[in-house]
Amino acid sequence: MPGRLELKQLEQLIKKGEVDTVLVVFPDTFGRLMGKRVVGSYFLDHVVDDGVHACIYLFTVDMEMEPLPGFKLTSWERGYGDMQMVPDPATIRLIPWLPKTALIFCDVYTEEGEPIEEAPRWVLKRQLARAASMGYVVKTAAELELYCFKESFEAARAKRHHDLTPVSGYLEDYHILQTSKEEPLIRAIRNGMEAADVPVETSKGEWGRGQEEINLRYAEALEMADRTVLYKHGAKEIAHLQGCAVTFMAKYDRAAAGSSFHLHSSLWDKAGRKPLFAATGRSARTGTPLFGQWLAGQMAMARELAYFYAPSVNSYKRYQAGSFAPTRIAVGWDNRTCGFRLCGEGGGFRVENRIPGADANPYLAFAATIAAGLHGVTSRLKAPKLYEGNAYEDATLPQVPKTMREAIAELERSKVARVAFGDRVVDHYLHTARLEQQAFDQVVTDWELARYFERI
Repeated sequence: MPGRLELKQLEQLIKKGEVDTVLVVFPDTFGRLMGKRVVGSYFLDHVVDDGVHACIYLFTVDMEMEPLPGFKLTSWERGYGDMQMVPDPATIRLIPWLPKTALIFCDVYTEEGEPIEEAPRWVLKRQLARAASMGYVVKTAAELELYCFKESFEAARAKRHHDLTPVSGYLEDYHILQTSKEEPLIRAIRNGMEAADVPVETSKGEWGRGQEEINLRYAEALEMADRTVLYKHGAKEIAHLQGCAVTFMAKYDRAAAGSSFHLHSSLWDKAGRKPLFAATGRSARTGTPLFGQWLAGQMAMARELAYFYAPSVNSYKRYQAGSFAPTRIAVGWDNRTCGFRLCGEGGGFRVENRIPGADANPYLAFAATIAAGLHGVTSRLKAPKLYEGNAYEDATLPQVPKTMREAIAELERSKVARVAFGDRVVDHYLHTARLEQQAFDQVVTDWELARYFERI
């Protein structure tokens, strides 16, 4: 049975009793799937055309689902009313790891029928519309790393997420024997994604104990964002069903390698058939003039848009020299010490942005990438020179922001971000970031207790 369904196919499966539940979902601020489980018959009779309501407060809560003050979108004073989740019929999938279950992505609207601009799927759609108006289709790919643990999510929480047991016992980068220990889980994730029409290319061990990378096949950017968020969600559900846990935290342990979200991007013609970055001869490793502008925009905006690549306080602890996570904004040919890496040949020639962490919201990370690239194109920025050597050790290169405070300040002053996203979107995410930073600042950490409890 195919993973991707047409609406008529879903209708037939529901009537046959082969599907009884439809997950009606949308991505929230953090890239989590929110929504409702809808009985199949009710979905066909009432939801598929008209949608279903949800509380608009879902875009103004923190990670703990607590409503936060100060948002313009909604508040206690405005009563936290409803919004409408309207299904996108092009996104129907079977969810093979859950019995008789299908899923459909939604776009969200106000009760007056206006798109909620702050919603991540709309943020990305706006950038794709800008690219389309210039005659471009944007294609992206995602390589996300995760850690696998023997404990269940419940057991990990009971241990306060300390002293967890990675599935493997030593660094396993490309290691076949060691990753065989994780294969019962990783194989289930790979096969589950394939059966849900989230095509997977490869999985491999990474540079941490119990750390794996799963590469998703490239697609047009909105489709790729849907695939990526479903992969992150599905990996957690599949792990839960096997009694173990995974994490996409950017840096779950100070002594362990961080988990990245290597983001590949390229422009294609308006039909989506002809790649526009590939060059030949002497330019084979620098690409077309259009590529040079796209790349220059990426690099020029890397600091100002860093929050969309690194959305948590934890994100910035990943940026450590010699860790395969970038600390400097530079571009090199197949150079993993740089924030940007050129790779691929012919139609596969592209730029890999190594700045995003696995904790990034795919919709916002892709939107930031497109906004930055289009800035380079419209401003006709000059192609950067390729860097050779160890970028970690070059103090002349600009740095990736070291903290979320620094990233907030960069986004706050960014005129390009406000032109690309609009004031409403920028102000919404700035407020989200400030409240997250404030929440962290009020926490008494284990480090403080160990350091000061007895000795000060």
